[in-house]
Amino acid sequence: MLLHVNVFQLDIDSKHDTWWHSLAPRTRILCTLLIVFAIALTPNGRWWTWAIYGVAVLSFILLSRVTLPVLLKRIAIEFAFIGVVLLGTLFRDGGQTIWSWGPLKITTAGLIVLGSVTSKALLSLVMLNLLTLTTSIPALLNALVALRVPPLLVAILASMYRYISVLIGEFNAMRRAAASRNLMGKNRWQRLVIGNMMGSLFIRTYDRGERVYQAMLARGYQGVPPVENVPPGGRHDIVAITLTFIWALLGQAIYLRWQ
Repeated sequence: MLLHVNVFQLDIDSKHDTWWHSLAPRTRILCTLLIVFAIALTPNGRWWTWAIYGVAVLSFILLSRVTLPVLLKRIAIEFAFIGVVLLGTLFRDGGQTIWSWGPLKITTAGLIVLGSVTSKALLSLVMLNLLTLTTSIPALLNALVALRVPPLLVAILASMYRYISVLIGEFNAMRRAAASRNLMGKNRWQRLVIGNMMGSLFIRTYDRGERVYQAMLARGYQGVPPVENVPPGGRHDIVAITLTFIWALLGQAIYLRWQ
């Protein structure tokens, strides 16, 4: 499904002129991480706390003027991968039994866990996609280096973003070659051919990765990505981090009061 959706042009809204875009990239990362960690650390069933964080996420969406169709499309694709995990949280013991069929049963505790995990995943995915949509990839990588993220991790992210489109192009070329030989007609043949293409693509990826790495070493690569000038933070950045921190504490304060 990812091969048909243009999801690898991550920063399509990075050229807007808004208050969110005026912040330094590392400030946007810190604000995003503050909200995501506050959401993830909230225990199950704290609906008012997540409502407060939902207001904060909605405020970031409005301030950044992100393209909503693209944002929703990416969240839908990501939810397709984690949907199986979310459904697995539904069948839990505890509370009253609402529905049962053999060994399967839905309880009130399972519904609470499902709603809680879904709320956490949805709000976190919105914030992370908002960050990648509104921040250019070079600026994002430079901000990670400025925040003292391990250089090897930053190098892996940079290489993955640089060469993922090459892998998709190779896979599409292999798929067109299989279709021209009438190997994609039946579902059974499609599964077999696609499985073989994935194995062949893995071998090609390994070989190409070795060649690219040797070429990078020949050009003076030392394992650390090149870092451009990182924009310094200003008054707006301090205000943004402070407000985000206060909002995160507000949600936790409501949770602690109810507890």
